[in-house]
Amino acid sequence: MMNTQTLPPIIQGGMGIGISGWRLARAVSTAGQLGVVSGTASDILMTRTLEDGDPGGHLRRALDHFPLRDVAARILREHFNPHGRKHNAPYHSVKLLKFPMTKEREELIMAATFAEVFLAKEGHDGVIGINLLTKVQLPTLASIYGAMLADVDVVVMGAGIPREIPGVLDRFANHEDASIRLDVVGTDAGEFYDLHFDPKHHVDAGHAPLHRPQFLAIISSNSLATMLARKATGRVDGFIVEGPTAGGHNAPPRGEVVLSERGEPVYGPRDAVDLNALASIGLPFWIAGGAGTTEAYRAAIDAGATGIQIGTLMAFCEESGFAPEIRNDVIDAALAGTLQVFTDPLASPTGYPFKLVGLGHAPEPAEPRTRRCDLGYLRTMYKLEDGRISHRCPAEPVKIFTAKGGTAEETTGRRCLCNALLANTGHGQVRKDGTTEPTLITAGDQAEHLGEFLHGRTSYTARDVLDYLQN
Repeated sequence: MMNTQTLPPIIQGGMGIGISGWRLARAVSTAGQLGVVSGTASDILMTRTLEDGDPGGHLRRALDHFPLRDVAARILREHFNPHGRKHNAPYHSVKLLKFPMTKEREELIMAATFAEVFLAKEGHDGVIGINLLTKVQLPTLASIYGAMLADVDVVVMGAGIPREIPGVLDRFANHEDASIRLDVVGTDAGEFYDLHFDPKHHVDAGHAPLHRPQFLAIISSNSLATMLARKATGRVDGFIVEGPTAGGHNAPPRGEVVLSERGEPVYGPRDAVDLNALASIGLPFWIAGGAGTTEAYRAAIDAGATGIQIGTLMAFCEESGFAPEIRNDVIDAALAGTLQVFTDPLASPTGYPFKLVGLGHAPEPAEPRTRRCDLGYLRTMYKLEDGRISHRCPAEPVKIFTAKGGTAEETTGRRCLCNALLANTGHGQVRKDGTTEPTLITAGDQAEHLGEFLHGRTSYTARDVLDYLQN
């Protein structure tokens, strides 16, 4: 088993839905660093790519190696369109995630994360990780097991407290069943709901043991790092220290939330991680958020870090999963000096602050959109009077949300991140009126300085980023 100390000094961020796809992770890994695929909504991204004809045949090649041969055949039969989707035709719907999970949905998720990791690892011996969001609970166990079937090297998790995941990795390595505690609104004291996953429902009992990947927790406080190191259900192998300048979701400020004149959450000294105290835990750590410069890289090493995690610069390189037209628009805005990042306290249905990128002098307001929730990754689970679990999202239609016990105030400013982030990859859903789901670009604060990195270039590669950081 790989020792933690041998992990590379540069970790590529696991960004969005499909932005950190297998092409980007593979490019970073073959250059000697840790490439990371995003596991979020990988099942929907897989089915939509298959509906578009699977250009290059990559997913079909990966599914040819998926151990569950009947599952792979069923997925291709149900989702692969050899002629590709007709222009402006909607993608077929996949049933919303819900508790309890069905075997078929678990298998779709397993196949998708397997395919991402398989393609990222194909043809080289570099290290590959998968990034998952702790708050997106229902796909977690199937995602991890599918990635482990593809021999993933590292599991990275943030956006919550992933205390139970190290034990899950230990059990899945031997194809043993595992559970995680679900966050359910409205439960009584001492009442719990668990998500359970048994590999033996999917693979033969005689399947050879799997490699147990390393586990890196994304943390934003010393207290969380200490708790995970002491009380996680298994071995924690290191930490990624993510500050509020990082893209996507940010941890909320500690204490009472105060907004700036621009309406952004104000972070203070209490939100800074004490790196000396973190180092005393004795586990390696990487710095993330604003670390994408040569100077920041060196400063991280000087502060005792093993290295850095780099997201924003990687997000707009040629190998990233952004649709080319979005990537080009961002680069044009960066070169023109008009790109601006805004930390929106309301946009995400999760309640976490979320970074938005505007290509003018400020992020544009939300585009008009009919509220709907047809993907459901960020839905909250809540208990019904009869003890069953239901789901709601503050970005769904207001009347539906309030009928489920939510309040109208909770819906203010919320955006459908699931549909928007899929649209960023060029796989946005086409609606009955012919419109396509609007995009929503997210990146860290460093995006405002992307022009300085570009030096007039209109495109660049992942290796260009790595060369720049190690110069």
